[in-house]
Amino acid sequence: MVSNFKMSAAFDLTDASEEFLAAPLRLTVDLSALADNWRDMAKRSGKSRTAAVIKADAYGLGTEDVGQTLYHAGARDFFVAVPAEGATLRPYAPEARIFVLSGIWPGMEDVFFDNDLVPVIASQEQLAFWMSTVSERGDHPCALHVDTGFNRLGLSLEDALALADDVSRPASFSPVLILSHLACGDDPESPMNRQQLEVFRRVSDAFEGIDSSLSASAGIFLGTEYHFDLTRPGIALYGGEAVNGAKNPMRPVATAEARILQIRDAKVGETVSYGGTCKLARDSRLAIVSAGYADGYLRSLSGSGVAVRNTGIVGAYGYIAGHKVPVAGRVTMDLTIFDVTDVPRNAIAAGDYIELFGRNVALDDVARAAGTIGYELLTSLGLRYERRYIDAL
Repeated sequence: MVSNFKMSAAFDLTDASEEFLAAPLRLTVDLSALADNWRDMAKRSGKSRTAAVIKADAYGLGTEDVGQTLYHAGARDFFVAVPAEGATLRPYAPEARIFVLSGIWPGMEDVFFDNDLVPVIASQEQLAFWMSTVSERGDHPCALHVDTGFNRLGLSLEDALALADDVSRPASFSPVLILSHLACGDDPESPMNRQQLEVFRRVSDAFEGIDSSLSASAGIFLGTEYHFDLTRPGIALYGGEAVNGAKNPMRPVATAEARILQIRDAKVGETVSYGGTCKLARDSRLAIVSAGYADGYLRSLSGSGVAVRNTGIVGAYGYIAGHKVPVAGRVTMDLTIFDVTDVPRNAIAAGDYIELFGRNVALDDVARAAGTIGYELLTSLGLRYERRYIDAL
């Protein structure tokens, strides 16, 4: 359930639980920002309805709290990846349509019918099985996923058009949505966006009278012609960047923090962390915090000695006491070391928290330092974070 904690813009901890205050790792989820982001995307979607994508445990932030918040904000269409996610969401979005993007396979029938989930049919095999299922069980809505150039999931254009013209399909086969997905929506200059749009228009026209959906977060920013009847924002709801090279207009939702376990002094010329790859160029103070790659703070965020990263960015930064502080040496499984030399000595102490990403260190800036995307950081959050939800109501 959504917690009833109230926080100020500075994250007032007056009402925080003892568990949260003592936790080595903590994650604050601003449900008010989440709801505002959905309303923002709904406004940008114009006359189109606006769904919410909450697959992968709502991008790592919790299906129950996120789902309930977005439902109260006005979302009535949700997308999940697998049926178990839809079953988890159903009590928190009782009147919503919940679409399952991976579709349906034998043995899943009960979870779909018992929880009123809508399978997204993406292949001839699924289509045949679904037609057999509804012929036995009766009418139940479905959606059709058509590939328009992504070469991932979806019926081919030819198969989709043939299905639209197939007068022999059973009356119990009742698609309520036709959808596709843009491969390069995050790049407004990509010619592939226009190519996919034109293909999808053919499909949408063929299934006249059935709603169509093409755009996720990035596609919404491409403009009205990409919106069709339903938009499907995902990463933008959670505060992440949807469009490459553009200022992110969304409010940050998740703030991850790690406790400083020790602050130690080290001399010029000494090395830091595994492999001794970081050699100190000055006398330094180092803060060792209780977060590592087991917590989704990726090894590629290391300040040195990691060959897998080729971004031109020398490691990640944290934030504490008004200062950005760089990662020193390699990130390890449970611990990361930050160089806090430039933070006044009396401004921080062991037991304080360094922000890993959130209000002061943008999620996508950290992702770029790792050579990845904000999606991966959020969905990689480990189980050791103590979570706190700021009430959206």
